[in-house]
Amino acid sequence: MIWYPYQQMKTMKEPYKIIDAEGVWLKTKEREMIDSISSWWSVIHGYKHPVLTEAIKSQADRFSHVMLGGLTHEPVQKLADKLKDFLPGDLDYCFFSDSGSVAVEVALKMALQYYVNRGEMERTKVLSLTHAYHGDTFKTMEVGDDEDYHFILEAYGEKKNVIHIPTQIPALEQAFEKYHQELNCFIVEPLLQGAGGMRMYDISFLVKARELCDRYGVLLIFDEVATGFGRTGNRFVADLVQPDILVLGKALTGGYIGHAVTVANHKVYHGFYSDDPDKALMHGPTFMGNALACSVALKSIELFEDEDYMTKIRRIESITKREMEGFTDDRIQEVRIMGGCVCVEVKDASTLKGYQQFAYERGVFSRPFLNCMYAMVPYIISEEELVRVLDTMKAWFR
Repeated sequence: MIWYPYQQMKTMKEPYKIIDAEGVWLKTKEREMIDSISSWWSVIHGYKHPVLTEAIKSQADRFSHVMLGGLTHEPVQKLADKLKDFLPGDLDYCFFSDSGSVAVEVALKMALQYYVNRGEMERTKVLSLTHAYHGDTFKTMEVGDDEDYHFILEAYGEKKNVIHIPTQIPALEQAFEKYHQELNCFIVEPLLQGAGGMRMYDISFLVKARELCDRYGVLLIFDEVATGFGRTGNRFVADLVQPDILVLGKALTGGYIGHAVTVANHKVYHGFYSDDPDKALMHGPTFMGNALACSVALKSIELFEDEDYMTKIRRIESITKREMEGFTDDRIQEVRIMGGCVCVEVKDASTLKGYQQFAYERGVFSRPFLNCMYAMVPYIISEEELVRVLDTMKAWFR
């Protein structure tokens, strides 16, 4: 029996069974529906894209996977080289893993060991944001701040090594002034906090964070698992403010297969580069650098570049702003739009009860959470399809 995610199995309703998918459309026996959330924000090129499908098939004809322990292969080398050229600044060193959560774990481990390798054993604390979400493994839950997902950690009592602050510059300055000698890193979802409520904040906060990290010798980590590849309207937020460590996943493979990467800059990498074996990063997911995943990721990035996806994203944002202009209701707290994301936050989460089925009956797959009705559509969506998604969201309140 399947144990489904984020569900009370005893009371969950039957999931929609998908029998085929193409473009932005998911197909059940009964109907077709637009995937308005891109399979948890990953399927940026849509389903059954011929270029990506061929990349998987072609690599599978050679081999699907070999470990990176003592072995290497062309797909992982090409992807690492591509990311070195594709990413800003000196974010050049790629440590691959099999999911976004694991990639964040790797980033946090890198940050801690970077200072351990330097003999700075007192730097055991992590600065993070309120309402943060970085994954569901244990360290990512600890740096997260969402009781709906991470309440299980209450069994351990008060967090000892994580400080949470709001996205306000005075709080940021106070935290650095008080804790800077104990901090190894500041980790953020830049500009857009996803699972914590689609919360959006200003770039000035990250500019100040970079300044303070430089001043006090603290590493800055951007978790762009959700925000990377254009979702905020920027290619990467790291293009605007460069972190020391960047985490990518989800759209890295166009949503075709699980894969992620933790990318370090030169400073971080050289904190491990030594004749001393004890200073090596002792981490190694079995499927890191998976050949199928690397092959499809490389083609996904090429599509993103060659087909000018940033123009597609600007078009999605423009249409969304046009269609949602003036839309309001007494039950709505706020409508937020950023790049390829739109969120309708309601005052009471019960307002959204039944919306998923309502949308399904109108040919749209949606999955509201907490008090958020939102859309993060595949970038290949047509104007007509996007308007249908937005009209469905508005129709619920009518």
